[in-house]
Amino acid sequence: MSVATFDILLASLRSGLTFQDTTMRRSISPEERLLLTLRFLATGNSFASLHYEYLLGISTISGIVCHTCQLIWQRLREAVMPTPTADDWLRIADGFYQSSQFPNCIGALDGKHIRVKKPPHSGSQYFNFKQYFSIVLLALVDSNYRFIIVDIGAYGSTADARIFCSSRMGERLRANQLALPEPRRLPGSSASAAPFVIVADEGFALSPHVMRAFPRRDLDDRKRIFNYRLSRARRYVECAFGILSNKWRVFLSSLQMSPQNATLVIQACVILHNFTRIHDAPSEPEVAPFPTTTSVGLDHNPQGRPGSAGLAVRELFADYFISREGALSWQLNSIRGTRR
Repeated sequence: MSVATFDILLASLRSGLTFQDTTMRRSISPEERLLLTLRFLATGNSFASLHYEYLLGISTISGIVCHTCQLIWQRLREAVMPTPTADDWLRIADGFYQSSQFPNCIGALDGKHIRVKKPPHSGSQYFNFKQYFSIVLLALVDSNYRFIIVDIGAYGSTADARIFCSSRMGERLRANQLALPEPRRLPGSSASAAPFVIVADEGFALSPHVMRAFPRRDLDDRKRIFNYRLSRARRYVECAFGILSNKWRVFLSSLQMSPQNATLVIQACVILHNFTRIHDAPSEPEVAPFPTTTSVGLDHNPQGRPGSAGLAVRELFADYFISREGALSWQLNSIRGTRR
């Protein structure tokens, strides 16, 4: 984080970090409170270690970190991670098409397990398939590695698909309340208009707005190409998690705090990630606008089994990726070079 970015962050939080001096003691300044919190998030040092660095009590440090993290989430969430509008979804889709050549993609979805110490009397609720205790950060990411929507705090033992289905994001997607734009034709295609989709891994269920790869058995070139193109778009969420963990190194070890306080730390790091991406990242290239067309020919409210619409949308994308309009010059060499 640059000095200029720190000053902007401090100005946004100063009023919430300022406390009154008394005759008994002078209050800790907003600058020191913010520096202490950023030091903890960026290094992962224990409160006991920070006690010797800042000459503050361990309980005081704990209170400052939790309060500052909560303030970061409350003050900056609307500024750096606002609720997307239809225009925002279009901009995100244009970014994915420009960077990964996957049209009509409004985000890459995945979950990250954040290691925590075992909460008392929690049984196996937080014990995940990786054999450690965790809470889950479920995130939707754009092509600039920024978080669009997050769900934080689910038990580590819960599958990503179940977390997504029960999250507010999943509920709003199923109820068509995410302000998604109307479906549009894929670039250069004369086929039916395609809906805007989220790309995810095999842990998520296929639906008209969530695309996952074809199963790995009996794959022909058409299916391999679709899986390759989907993985090129899906990598952004994996990279975003990597950037998050390497910048905020508190995630490289177990969070020695309650799940409630760990949730505050994760929320703050997500906001700070977007904040630094906005203020410290190099300027973004201009993205060519996507041609707008009207929706024709595809029924997005089928009366058949729940997966039939998702299958139809995946087939539409798979056909497009091998067509003259949608194919990439190197895609065949890429899939054949990795075939076993």
